[in-house]
Formats: sequence, C-alpha cells, structure tokens
Amino acid sequence: MDLNVLKTFITAAEFGHFRKAAERLYISQPSVTVHIKQLEKELGVLLFEREGKKIKLTEAGRFYIKHARRLLDVYEEGITNLQSFHQGYTSKLKIAISPLIADNVLPFVLKQYLENHPQVEISVEIIESENIEKVVLNENVDIGLSCLPSFSPELDHTLLFTDKVILVAPHDGRDFESAFPLEEEELLESHHVFTHNHPAYWDDLCRTIKRYYPYTKMMKVTQTHITKRFIAEGLGVSYLPSSTVRRELLEGRLLEVDTHTFPLPEARTFAITKYQHKEQQEFLRFLSHFRV
Repeated sequence: MDLNVLKTFITAAEFGHFRKAAERLYISQPSVTVHIKQLEKELGVLLFEREGKKIKLTEAGRFYIKHARRLLDVYEEGITNLQSFHQGYTSKLKIAISPLIADNVLPFVLKQYLENHPQVEISVEIIESENIEKVVLNENVDIGLSCLPSFSPELDHTLLFTDKVILVAPHDGRDFESAFPLEEEELLESHHVFTHNHPAYWDDLCRTIKRYYPYTKMMKVTQTHITKRFIAEGLGVSYLPSSTVRRELLEGRLLEVDTHTFPLPEARTFAITKYQHKEQQEFLRFLSHFRV
C-alpha cells in the first residue's frame, strides 16, 4: 500500500473537501481523486459520500480511518527513530516540566546532563504543575517535574528540592549602606501583593497575610517572570521562592525584605513517575545532585 495514498485519505477526511486536501498536500485535485479511487479499489469499499462539493466518510470510511492513522503513525515513528539512531541517540526521555521550574532549574541541569549523556535524546514539554500528573499517568511523558506532589495511587513522587520563600520588593534607588531597611508592614500597606505565581502555597498565604494585614491589596499574577517584571517596575511586591530571584537580587534589581510577622512557607519541587526504567532512574539520580 502506498502511504501517500493513506495520507491523502486522512487529509481529505479531515477537511471534508478534495480541493482543500489538495491544497494542504500540495498536489492537484485530480491526484486526490485518483488516490481515493485507488484506495477504494484496493479495499473493495466506498470510503466517501459526496454532498455537493463536500464529502463525508461512509460507515466503512469511518471504520477504516482509525486503522489508517495507526499505520501512518507507525511509519512516521519508525522514520523518527531511525533518524535519532543515525544521529547517535540510543534512548529517549520525555519530560514535562512546570514553567517556574523550567525558567529556574532546567537550563543549567539539562546542559550538564546532556554533556554527560550524549546518547539520550530529550524532549521537553512545558506544562502547568496542575496538569503534569495527568500526562505522566497517561504515559505521554516519562517524568514530570512539578511544584505539586502527586496524589494518584498509580504514580510515585519524589521530593527533589525545597526552597525558602521570601518577600521581594522593587529597588528603592537608595544606597544600600545608607538606606533605611524596608519594612514588611509598610510595603504590604502601600503596595499590591502579586499572588498565585506558585501553585502550592498561595491560598494559605493569602489568608495569613489578610489576618495580619487586612487592608492589603492583592493582584493575581500567575506567571513568575511577569511577577518579577511588575515588581522591578515598582508596581508591587510578592512572596517568591528565593531561587527564582537569585539573579535579580545579585544584580540589585530587586530587594529581599526581612520578615518576622509570620512564618513563610517552603516551595518544593517534585519528580513524578509512573515507571522508573533505566533512563528515568539515571536522570533522577543526576538531578538529585543539584540544589536550587
């Protein structure tokens, strides 16, 4: 069977139109017609019904398209695996990682890992922590690196890192040695607090802040890099994992504020797995040597 014919069949079914399928495949419309007739002759069934210029699958067409997609997937997977093998890769590792961890931990760790394991082909999907458990459970990825633990009995989670949470404020422009220390109470009463840039600790922290400082204004900003930008522009303050602002603190763009009113939470990073084969185990062992 000609796999180009299968591709034409699947594309025509998706568009419901021979002309649109021809445009997508960069072939002529008569070629699409020839491919469909060739496949129908080989299978001995009609695959499409015509409705004016539009087409729709027959019952036999709806039954066969699932098999056609599987055949094409197997072929394309074989090509991809062959190309990987030709490039020197002997194993694959698919990782789902939360945006916060990707921005903070992943670049350095991944660089070191690839230098030590050149035979491993890695693919990375950036997924919010709330959704990582699902993709690991469905085996779409091998490992999830999440800010949240797993609660599924079918999955394992391992605590990789803990990180202290600190109050971060914009630089006030004054000299470090001569400036008065920033006061937590004054900042919370005069600035917005940007919340929910971390999926684990903000609900409880919001209640705690309101209990001690009931007049605090809060603004939900769900991305850490946007939160840091807002703080640097003087729009407000936030409680962030210290590792996420390490560079900004060193460069003097943001300031850490001493806090004593209430204990602050910890931010945690978890590895979530369904199975631990050789590649997963080696990657997690490697990752365990790093600290945020």
